[in-house]
Amino acid sequence: MSLTSNKAVNAWVDEMAAITKPDQVVWIDGSEEQLALLRKQSLDSGEILKLNQEKLPGCYLHRTALNDVARVEHRTFICSRKEEDAGPTNNWMDPQEMYAKLKLLYSGCMKGRTMYVIPFSMTVPESPFAKFGIELTDSIYVVLNMAIMTRIGTRVLKCLDSSADPADFTKGLHAKAGIEEENRYIVQFPEDNAIWSINSGYGGNVLLGKKCFALRIASYLGRNEGWMAEHMLILGIENPQGEVRYLAAAFPSACGKTNLAMLIPPEVYAKKGYKVWCVGDDIAWLRVGPDGRLWAVNPEAGFFGVAPGTNMKSNPNALKSTQANTIFTNVVHNLDDNTVWWEGLDKNPPKNALNWKGEKWDSADGSKGAHPNSRFTAPASQCPCISSEFEAPQGVPISALVFGGRRPKTVPLVYQSRDWQHGVFVASIMGSEVTAAAQGLAAGVRRDPMAMLPFCGYHMGDYFRHWLDMGKKIANPPKIFNVNWFRVDDSGDFIWPGYGDNMRVLEWIMKRCFNEADARETPIGYLPKPEDINVEGLDISKETLEALLTVDKDLWREEAAGIKAYYAEKFGSYKFGDRLPKELYDELATLEKNLG
Repeated sequence: MSLTSNKAVNAWVDEMAAITKPDQVVWIDGSEEQLALLRKQSLDSGEILKLNQEKLPGCYLHRTALNDVARVEHRTFICSRKEEDAGPTNNWMDPQEMYAKLKLLYSGCMKGRTMYVIPFSMTVPESPFAKFGIELTDSIYVVLNMAIMTRIGTRVLKCLDSSADPADFTKGLHAKAGIEEENRYIVQFPEDNAIWSINSGYGGNVLLGKKCFALRIASYLGRNEGWMAEHMLILGIENPQGEVRYLAAAFPSACGKTNLAMLIPPEVYAKKGYKVWCVGDDIAWLRVGPDGRLWAVNPEAGFFGVAPGTNMKSNPNALKSTQANTIFTNVVHNLDDNTVWWEGLDKNPPKNALNWKGEKWDSADGSKGAHPNSRFTAPASQCPCISSEFEAPQGVPISALVFGGRRPKTVPLVYQSRDWQHGVFVASIMGSEVTAAAQGLAAGVRRDPMAMLPFCGYHMGDYFRHWLDMGKKIANPPKIFNVNWFRVDDSGDFIWPGYGDNMRVLEWIMKRCFNEADARETPIGYLPKPEDINVEGLDISKETLEALLTVDKDLWREEAAGIKAYYAEKFGSYKFGDRLPKELYDELATLEKNLG
C-alpha cells in the first residue's frame, strides 16, 4: 500500500511495477521496526550474515557476485537528447533507443521478487539544498545501505509533498535481474531526472543516491539552477580561540581524500587546542548564500568507504566509524570470532577465515583475502570527529577550495591561484602521474579535472563554463588552492610526511583566506615562504622545505605543453577544445608567458 497521495510518485511506481512485474510492492517507511524485519529476511535468505554482536553490534557481512565488484564506467551512460550535450568524456546513446533496450531487460525481471519503494532525501529533508528521490529496487541489501547513506521514509515523502513542486523528484529504478555482466547498465537520463540501473548488486552501481544522483544528475541540475555538485570532502578547522573555518577539497582516487576528511591534528597542534571536524568525506553541494559566500552541505548521511588500507594509523576515525551498525561488503570473514578483516587493517590475518568469495583462505598462499574494492557502509554520525554542523540545513560557509593529485616532481607542496578564473584553470588541469607499469596505462599525467571526469552529467566544457559563471555570482568567493602531498626525492621516497601533518599546509591555506599569512608571487601562483609553514615537531630541514616549495620552470614548460595537448585532445568523436571556455586558453597563455 502506498504511503503517499502524491499522484506523480504513485503513477511512476505503478508504471515501473507494470514493466518489472514484482509479486508485491513494499513501501519503505524508514522505521527501525521495518528495517529490523528486512534484516531478518535478508539473514534468512543468506544475502547478509550477522557478525559478532558483542564486538561489532549491528554489523553485517555481504558478498557480491564474483563478476560484480566495482563501478562499471564502460557501462555507465549519460543519455541526454543531444549527443554533444553528454560530451566527449561520457558514454552516450539516444534516450529513446536506450529506454527501448532497457525495457526489454526490465520486462518481468521482478517476477517472484518484491519491489521495495525507497523515498530518500539528499541532505536533511528540511534543508533548502535538499533534493528528493524514489528508488525502486528488488534488493534488501540496497534498502539497508540506502538507510545508512541517505535519509529515508515517510519524513521524506512529507517534505516532497509540501514542496513547491511535488512532482519534482529523481526517479531511480534498480533491478538485480540476473547480475549479467553483458547486460549491465547504469544509465542517467538528465532531462528526465531519471536513473536506471540493471544487472548489478554492487553499491556504487545500485545505491542510486550516491554517484548517480549526488554527482551525475545533481551536476546537471546544479548547472540549470545555479549551484554546484562536486566530488569534494568538507572539513572544518577549529583554532584555539574556538573559531571554525571550513574548506572543501577534491582529489582523484588514491590521493588521501578520506584521510584528509577525518584528519587528526599533529600533537603540536592538538596541544594548542586545534581540532578538525568532518562534515563530509566525498560529495559537496554548494550554493551562494544570502551573505554572498559559498555554502556547502554533504548530501549523504553515511560513508561508503574502501576497506583495504583503513587502519588505526592511516585513518583511525574512519575505522572507529565502522565499529557498529555497519555493512561490510567483500571483506574477509574471521570464523574464529565472527568478525571481519582486510589487507592493511593490521599485520595479523586470521588463521581460520573465508575470503571475499566465501572460500577457505590462508594468507600464507599469497592471495588477497578481501577484494581490493571491498567496502564498509557506516553512519557518518558515528564518526568521532563528525561536525556539529553535519545536520545544519543551511550548511557551512566555505573559505577555501582545495584541489590536488599525485605529482612526483612538478607541482609544489601548495600554491594559491591568483583569482577565481585562474583557480578554475588550476582545477581543470589537476591529475596524477602514472608510470608505464601502473595499471597497464601509458606513462604520463592522467588529468581528472575537479576529480569529476567519471561523474559529470554533461559536457565537460560546459562544466568549466558553469564554474566560471559561478565565480561571477559569488560576491565573497572562497580562495582556490592546489596541494601535492606526493613530491618524491631522487630515490623515489616521499619528501612530505603527509597524513596528520597535512594540517600544517591547511593552516597556511586558512590564514591566506583571512589575510593572516604572507605569500610570494611565482609564475604559477602564490606560494608560501618556507618560514610560513609551521614545521614545529617535524623532522624536516629548511632546505627540504624549500625544495618542496620550488617552481622548476623547465618542468613547468613541459607541463604547459602537456596542458595544451590535453585541452585539444580527442575524446571519442569530439574535441575537448570545441566547447572549452576561451578563459582557460587565456590562463594557459598567461602561464606560458610567465614561464618565459
